[in-house]
Amino acid sequence: MPHHLTLAQMSAHIRARKLSPVELVRSHLKQIERHNPQLNAFVSILAEEALAAAQQAERQIPGGLLHGIPITIKDSFDLAGHPTLCGSRYRLNHRAASDSSAAGRLRAAGAILIGKTNCPEFLNSYETDNYTTGRTNNPWDLTRTPGGSSGGEASAIASFMSAGGVGSDGGGSLRVPAHFTGIAALKPTPGRVSAAGHYPPLCHPAGLLSVAGPMARNATDLRLLFHALAGYDPADPFAAPVPIRQPNLSGIRVGVAEQFYNVPVQDSVKRAVRKATAALTELRIPVEEFMPKGLERGPNLWWFFFGELPAPFTREIIASDPAKAHWTAAEFLNTVSEEPVSARTVVENLAARDAMRTSLLMQMQDYPVLLMPPCGVTAFHHRERLWQTATKPIGVFQAMMPSTPFNLLGLPSVVIPFDISDDGLPVGIQLIGRPYEEETLLEIAVRLEGKAPEFSPPGY
Repeated sequence: MPHHLTLAQMSAHIRARKLSPVELVRSHLKQIERHNPQLNAFVSILAEEALAAAQQAERQIPGGLLHGIPITIKDSFDLAGHPTLCGSRYRLNHRAASDSSAAGRLRAAGAILIGKTNCPEFLNSYETDNYTTGRTNNPWDLTRTPGGSSGGEASAIASFMSAGGVGSDGGGSLRVPAHFTGIAALKPTPGRVSAAGHYPPLCHPAGLLSVAGPMARNATDLRLLFHALAGYDPADPFAAPVPIRQPNLSGIRVGVAEQFYNVPVQDSVKRAVRKATAALTELRIPVEEFMPKGLERGPNLWWFFFGELPAPFTREIIASDPAKAHWTAAEFLNTVSEEPVSARTVVENLAARDAMRTSLLMQMQDYPVLLMPPCGVTAFHHRERLWQTATKPIGVFQAMMPSTPFNLLGLPSVVIPFDISDDGLPVGIQLIGRPYEEETLLEIAVRLEGKAPEFSPPGY
């Protein structure tokens, strides 16, 4: 079945004229028809537009890097003529005047956009649910979430309804859904992939934490998407003119931490990191235990910028018509004080963040790549918020500590699936690198995934 090919295979088959873009799009649309009713990954399915684009693509082979390949995009990115709902009834009247930069670059590379995928309201939850589209389910177990906020994207890709796509990540929103659904994701350095045309806007200060990035079923496909998306964009205030470079693994040492300091993780999460450590050794990439110094307050500083600072703006939107708000919009607000944040606190926390970043980057001169879990737990049941580990229960804030500090510090990271838990769920591992060294992370991820089993949810 064409939709079961990897993105790289699809590209090769189209270029060799062994597979037509129309055949490929139709195969994906049939897969969507079969499985989206139970998964609910899509906000909109662009069937007519996609078929028309596929017919045109057949006349233009070989075309660009993603020529003729069906791709999806999270419904927080503008697509000309379509609403960017971002999971909210407050945005039902919105229509995008132009494509987001990510959508434009996908089209320029020849990709065919077949749909927009679901997310929680305002991207404010690790669970994908809202009043405009409803709840998205995990293809590995419909009683569990695919995560958030890029949960619709992850569910669509994992179930072969999409070859790959684009999501965003402000606190694990690419990496955690990838981990929960057995796919791969890249959180780039801010500005390496343009986030222009994203809602909420990823300018200062949100863009310090939040980025646009690709998702795919494996690291090889992820690298193709990254090459299509990366590049300077004057519309993104964080953009830097960093070209695609050849990775150099010479002298690379990987520092390994099975958890974030003394915050426990589930046994299956720890086991995946240990298996990846063994695989790196087989690949002759040196590994050593490593726990960063001075990062203990990282999750708290992240929460200040992600939760406390923007809270008044979310409250203001909800106050205009409280009946429209979904629980995912306000889930984090319940933990945030209504006291105003002072300018002094903002400046002091920015300085603390910068000092923490400098300290970690000095330590990463010896360990340019870190290996950690992406999250302390595997995919959880809908509305579940407390999980048992071998030593004590942990909540959402603690479970996400392996991811959130690297949003705070603006470091790139890659998640790939690496193991299956005892209860049959995928388990990912996370590679973290220095700014603008995405190519190194992707190269290691490609090599590592050759040591991992294939990941495909049963029945798809």
